Amino acid sequence: MSDVTTTDLYEVTMVLSYLEEGMDGLATFSLFVRTLPPERGFLVSAGVEPVLDYLSDFEVTSTDVEDFARALRRPSASLNALHGMRFTGEVRAVPEGRVVFAGEPLLEVTAPIAEAQLVETFLLNQVSHQTAVASKAVRSVLAAAGRPVIDFSLRRTHGAGAGLQAARVGALAGFAGTSNVAAAAVRWGLPASGTMAHSYVEAFPDEETAFRAFARAHPGPVTFLVDTYDTVRGTRTAARVLRELDRGLGCGVRLDSGDLGVLARRVRAELDAAGLSDVRIVASGGLDEYGVEALSRSGAPIDVFAVGTRVGTSADAPYLDSAYKLVEYDGRPVMKLSSAKVTLPGRKQAFRRPNGDDVIARWDEPVPADAEPLLRTVMRDGRRMEPPDTLREAHARLTADLAALPDDVLRVRAPRPRRAVVSEPLSRLTSEVRGRLAEPTDGAPAPSAPY
Repeated sequence: MSDVTTTDLYEVTMVLSYLEEGMDGLATFSLFVRTLPPERGFLVSAGVEPVLDYLSDFEVTSTDVEDFARALRRPSASLNALHGMRFTGEVRAVPEGRVVFAGEPLLEVTAPIAEAQLVETFLLNQVSHQTAVASKAVRSVLAAAGRPVIDFSLRRTHGAGAGLQAARVGALAGFAGTSNVAAAAVRWGLPASGTMAHSYVEAFPDEETAFRAFARAHPGPVTFLVDTYDTVRGTRTAARVLRELDRGLGCGVRLDSGDLGVLARRVRAELDAAGLSDVRIVASGGLDEYGVEALSRSGAPIDVFAVGTRVGTSADAPYLDSAYKLVEYDGRPVMKLSSAKVTLPGRKQAFRRPNGDDVIARWDEPVPADAEPLLRTVMRDGRRMEPPDTLREAHARLTADLAALPDDVLRVRAPRPRRAVVSEPLSRLTSEVRGRLAEPTDGAPAPSAPY
């Protein structure tokens, strides 16, 4: 199945109508998040690089035309106008790793309207999912307070592709590794991390036999899962095996169930009594930023946090209120006036001020002296403007942005999100377009940002 056909049917029906009507003017679509999910003080831009890969390779083939025709129950010859369509437009985007707030455009696409419309679904899918998971992941990193966090989410993400994306944006957020072999060894060269399952231990007559067999198969540092039966007894067995095999530095034990804080203290005491103070304790089992923060605040002697299902699915906020809206066609600014879904017209820029709110502005407004523009041109004429970004570069941007945010925005529970304000020129344009489209009946002012 082609990524070109990974789209909603109405994108195809609208595009066919545009082509039949001879509508080939440039259209600008803005992709943004209307409101932040509960318990979020900020979002992290993610998914831009996969979008640029998709747009760079975008081309409607004869097979795609046949698939579209089959979905529409029409002869493929009636869709020949689609054949050979490529993306020839421009993309301006907030680079991956930058912190963003509600209403700010994460990216804007300017292209002939048929091209810009046909790519909508894929762009929303990529940016919405990866931004949601990246924003969840970085909260786990913040909650860990400097201790490593590892991605264990693959087995329960919503599909293998989502698992790859979770591993990728986890690395962007600052995760120390992933259990996902495809992400670690094949796609992005991330550190691979893994231990053993309870089934492994159960397959042997007893824990000691299992631990010794595992150590024989893996001559380097090993991590034993010690809570298959009794956690304290399992820890004593692991300590005995590690001492006898002269293993210590780099080795660990993993806790995956029960009261992790209480058990970690007992396990730490057992390891220290056995002279294995350098053996780490890894905690897993239903953790996300809330559980990690609680354990960190309690002083639990946990050295590594492994987060899985709840982070890889962004369980408490599994979707974003994102939109991809037409804001300009053929030089004419446009907007929606729908109740609760009003949009801001025209191409835009967002300015970040070090000691104030972000500003959503018209794209051609001068950059204020104390601000920096967030959107940059990353694609022109359907081609990348520069080599692909690296996860290391994205993480460096994220680290810098987080350092500039106040604690009340960063905190895990009950954060105080910032909301971008609208510049005066954009407010005037909004009023002008509103007046052109409909006479106001309630005297309502132009919105401060999209909702």
